[in-house]
Amino acid sequence: MTQLDVKNIGENVKAASEPFARLQQEIGQVIVGQQDMLKHMLIGLLSNGHILLEGVPGLAKTLSVSCLARGINTGFQRIQFTPDLLPADLIGTLIYQPQSGEFTVKKGPVFSNIILADEINRAPAKVQSALLESMQERQVTIGDETHPLPDPFLVLATQNPIEQEGTYPLPEAQVDRFMLKVTVTYPTPAEERLILDRMATTAPRRESAPVMSPADIINGRQAVDEIYIDDKIKDYIIALVVATRDPATVNLDIKHLIQYGASPRASIMLTLGAKANAFLAGRGFVTPQDVKDVAPSILRHRVIVTYEAEAEERTSDDIVKSILEHVPVP
Repeated sequence: MTQLDVKNIGENVKAASEPFARLQQEIGQVIVGQQDMLKHMLIGLLSNGHILLEGVPGLAKTLSVSCLARGINTGFQRIQFTPDLLPADLIGTLIYQPQSGEFTVKKGPVFSNIILADEINRAPAKVQSALLESMQERQVTIGDETHPLPDPFLVLATQNPIEQEGTYPLPEAQVDRFMLKVTVTYPTPAEERLILDRMATTAPRRESAPVMSPADIINGRQAVDEIYIDDKIKDYIIALVVATRDPATVNLDIKHLIQYGASPRASIMLTLGAKANAFLAGRGFVTPQDVKDVAPSILRHRVIVTYEAEAEERTSDDIVKSILEHVPVP
């Protein structure tokens, strides 16, 4: 690929990324701080990948997702997961019509564009499986019929840390279906003061206005697909993923801490995530820093640690950080 081609891609990216910059600005009018979470939400939207947001209650996870949905002129459904929720409450069911003697399909809330699965780990495994099947296949089977889900279709799930009361941990195989697992942290004291000034009122909260359409998302995804990624960066991505399975390849003695490494799905997601990161920066090419920016959120839930690691209080985040420090950057 010539420099001229990369320059042309860059110009297309700048034009296609403008609606996303507007969306980020609009959400910023409501949400204080949490720039990392908002950026990862846009990366998921551009990469057609679902997102799991983990953090303690009260960090604006639900508010951020509803702001994102309102900022795009598209369908939005919020589903509150509870221990008594049934799969039919999510995907829909067949209703018997006595007049005609036939069954008709009543579609559930999953038939929308942006789904907020609030506190996903409060629902039992059957319900989690019903949602995760629709995420993977992008279709739902009710009775004998299979119904495709609308496009764009994005699931943003929130969960409280597993240690909290009354939660059902998501199985590793199901968590792997989320492209990104974003850890939501506390705001800084300055941000918290701004939150207090803005939110400590009984008046209705300002809501984000629609600033982009589903067509902008499709244009953005096409531009992301065109972004240039050099062979050296592709090799760097493979080296990172292989190091999660066999850390000895980068002279790291942490094999005893890793039960399972990341699958080839991680390599695909890292490539897409790095391209989406470059897109949001208005660039037509991927740099190693783009890969480093998205790697923790893509790898942290795909590296399963051993009991030995837990005994040493080493998390998957620690392992991913070590790998990023040891794999040679092109």
